[in-house]
Amino acid sequence: MQNSEIPVIDISALAAGGEEALAEIAASIGEACRGIGFFYITGHFLSDALMRDAFAQAEALFAAPDAVKQAVRYSAASGNRGYVPMKGEALDPTRPADLKEAYNIGLELAPDDPQLLAGARFRALNLWPDLPEFRSIMLAYFDAAWALGRLLHRAFATDLGLAADYFEDKLDRPLATLRLLHYPPRPASMDKGQLGAGEHTDYGCVTLLATDAAGGLEVRTRNGEWLRAPVIPGAFVCNIGDCLMRWTNDIYVSTPHRVVNPAGRERYSIAFFLDPNPDAIVECLPGCADASRPVKYPPVRGDDYLQMKLDATYSASGLIAKP
Repeated sequence: MQNSEIPVIDISALAAGGEEALAEIAASIGEACRGIGFFYITGHFLSDALMRDAFAQAEALFAAPDAVKQAVRYSAASGNRGYVPMKGEALDPTRPADLKEAYNIGLELAPDDPQLLAGARFRALNLWPDLPEFRSIMLAYFDAAWALGRLLHRAFATDLGLAADYFEDKLDRPLATLRLLHYPPRPASMDKGQLGAGEHTDYGCVTLLATDAAGGLEVRTRNGEWLRAPVIPGAFVCNIGDCLMRWTNDIYVSTPHRVVNPAGRERYSIAFFLDPNPDAIVECLPGCADASRPVKYPPVRGDDYLQMKLDATYSASGLIAKP
C-alpha cells in the first residue's frame, strides 16, 4: 500500500473569476485527469459553515429512527432518490453487498415541471425526511456543489482546447446526485471480499467528495497498486467519471477506487456526482480523436448512459430494482 500521490490544486483564482488563472489551473487539472484521474481542490467557495451543517444533517439522518428512513426509501419509482439501506447496493456486483447506507438527492424540481409531468426518466420529486432544516441545508449544498462542478468543467474545456463554456448548456439541467454516505466501524467479521464500497469507477463526469477525518478511501494506480487518499480538511477529493472519460475518448481516465470501513469509528462522507443533462449527447469531443486515436464509443444520451450504469449496480445484484 503506497502513500497518496494525488495532486492538490488550489483553485482560488479560478473560483474568484480570474480568467488569467484559467489556463494555468486547467493545465494542472488536465494533467491529473490524464494521469491518476484524481485530484484535490482547495480554495473553493463552499464555506466551512455550509460543509459543517451538511455533515451534521447527514449524521442526524442516519441516526434517525428506522421509520424516518423507510418513509423515504429508494425504490424503482424514486428517480434515483431516497434512502438506500445498509448493504442495499453492491458497487462491485461480483462481491458481497457494500457495508454502508446512503441517501440520494437529485435536482430539485417544481411539481409542475414539464419533464416531471411527462414521466421522464430520473426526473422525480426529491424525498425529504422529517428532519428540521434538512431540506434547506441540502439544497444549499447541492446548488453550491453544482456551481463548483460547472466551474471545473470550464477548466476541463480549456485544457481540451474547447471554449471555456463548452459544457455549460450540457449541465444546466443535470442528472446530478448529492449522496450522503455512512459507513459503520469495521466489524470483527465480514463476508469475504466485503468492503464499505466495493471497487468501482464513478458513472458521471466529475465527483466532488467531502469526507470526515476517518479516512478509508483508496485509489488504484495504473500499475494496480492501491493508494490511501489522505484527509485534507476543507478540501474536495475530485475524480473523473466514466461519462467524461467517454466524452474525451479516454484522454481523461476514470480510476477504480474503493472504501475500507475504518476500524473503531464510523465514517461519513458527502459525494456530489455531476452527470450531464438527460438529452446531452455524449460523443467524442472535438480534438479528442485522430488517426492514432480513433473514436472508441458511439454517441449516447446522458440518461441512457446513467441507466446503463445504475442497472449494473442495482439490477445485476438483485438488491434494489432498477429505477
